[in-house]
Amino acid sequence: MFSLGRTVFFIIFLNVPKQVNLMKNYPKVLVIIVTWNKKDYVINLLDSLLDMDYPKEAMEILVVDNASTDGTAEAIKARKDNINIICNRENLGGTGGFNTGLSWAFSQPAEKYDYLWLLDNDVLVHKHALSALVQILSKHSDVAVAGSTMMQLDYPWKINEMGAGVDLEHGRLKLNRHFQEIDSWKNIPVERLRSQDIDISLQLDNCPKWMKVDYVAAASLLIRSHVARKAGLWEDYFLHFDDVEWCLRIAKMGEKVVVSAQSIIWHLSAFSKVPSWVLYYDNRNVLYLLEKHGTPGSISKTRRWIQMKSLYYAVLGKFDLSKLHIEALRDYRLRVMGKKNIQLDEGYGKLNEIEKTLSDPSIKQVLIPWTLEDSAPALLQAFRRVANNKSAPNIDVLLSPYLQTAPRLAELATADPMVLPKNRVLRLIKYFLLRGRYDLVLQSDYQPVPALSWVGGKVLFTNNEYFSIRDRPRISQVFKTLWEAIRS
Repeated sequence: MFSLGRTVFFIIFLNVPKQVNLMKNYPKVLVIIVTWNKKDYVINLLDSLLDMDYPKEAMEILVVDNASTDGTAEAIKARKDNINIICNRENLGGTGGFNTGLSWAFSQPAEKYDYLWLLDNDVLVHKHALSALVQILSKHSDVAVAGSTMMQLDYPWKINEMGAGVDLEHGRLKLNRHFQEIDSWKNIPVERLRSQDIDISLQLDNCPKWMKVDYVAAASLLIRSHVARKAGLWEDYFLHFDDVEWCLRIAKMGEKVVVSAQSIIWHLSAFSKVPSWVLYYDNRNVLYLLEKHGTPGSISKTRRWIQMKSLYYAVLGKFDLSKLHIEALRDYRLRVMGKKNIQLDEGYGKLNEIEKTLSDPSIKQVLIPWTLEDSAPALLQAFRRVANNKSAPNIDVLLSPYLQTAPRLAELATADPMVLPKNRVLRLIKYFLLRGRYDLVLQSDYQPVPALSWVGGKVLFTNNEYFSIRDRPRISQVFKTLWEAIRS
């Protein structure tokens, strides 16, 4: 007869090989995260990674910190998760950060990692996010890259993108199912969605479980380690279009790039990130991308499009952003790559500091358009506080002909709201007649109306985080911008 001790020994002995073999069946994944001054976001991401169903023993995490000054590196080092961290001495952008992580991965033995998983620092991952991607690569040898469906972190039921196509004639991305909504997810917080068993292919019409695309964003990109080594490091773009170029390069190697409807992440939406200094990189780098991958004539077409966008920002009165487009064109011609020291001319303030600006006694007449009804609640609160002052300005509200009510703005109005006519010509006449009546006109950074920038003495642009005040544009400035754009 076996003693109790021998019985326990044999039970353990018989189980150990099974556990070890089971673990060997899980591909080894290196997770590479690049971060810069987003401590809270990256900590939340790390927590969500450790909540996934993928075995922790088969997953290694590497964080590349781009010289953050908000205590990011210290917070990660204080954790007890054995997370690797590389601290760069300066901000190398997304390109330099991921190249740092990739270089580290390439320096390891080739067999150490089966896959590399590239992640943005401001995402949260679903519990099946990694396992769903690994399943695709494990079952389909012709697939080299698999990306997640990207939902919006601020609107968790909205799709930001499900991979994308690349228009190599005009230099534009064609995001799949952009802004499509999943009605059954509305009013469900991200934390609950992350832990549920969800499959977007079952929620949407004509949606396969995975499909071939031109590129997937490095917000969540899983790649075979040996393919990454063969493809090499990213082009020195600093940020934006670097992951697009990498995917196109990999596709030219004969590899397939796909996106999964079963792997979900939540990412801050582009709607929450108002274009500012990044416009320089968007416009410069797309030209470099087209140089390698574009169709004949694509660079000329895209240059003209960038010139038109420069003129658009000039008409809005955002001459600093208009200048970024012109600098992008010039620097491409001069073969400038990598990081650029960008200085915006206009001062930008935090939205919670706007009350002082609105309380300026020289501001007596203010016009607020319908575009600010929902996008900037903090601004509306500031106006309510200002309205309690004796020197509060008179506030007129301008409504779109297609939006007859704006209850939040109506609370601020000192007169009945004005409604724009539906006819476009009559609308332009209305804008012309309003000229000179207002000391300050407000504009939404998310939905700017070019004609409104010409109505008041000053224009205040605002979004959910920042605001800036600009002088009303002048015709001479617009023509100067047009001339500089043509010369660039």
